[in-house]
Amino acid sequence: MPEVSRFLGISIRFYYREHAPPHFHAVYGEHEAQIALGSHAVLMGKLPGRVLGLVQEWAELHSEELESCWATARKGFPPKKIEPLV
Repeated sequence: MPEVSRFLGISIRFYYREHAPPHFHAVYGEHEAQIALGSHAVLMGKLPGRVLGLVQEWAELHSEELESCWATARKGFPPKKIEPLV
């Protein structure tokens, strides 16, 4: 599960051979959520409200890079790193 970014204690990850719809995983402590690419909606899991807002803000800024990471990971290759939220 390659980590593509880390900021404010939040780890953004993609898994190889992941299922549709396109998404990434956001992990914060014991919390984890699958976030849809495009809409940035929570598909599964839960994050604290403030953390979810930060993840969605970051995802909006990096939408194209996230799409590229999804495609790369689906092919079994490690996705490129993405700048953290500052």
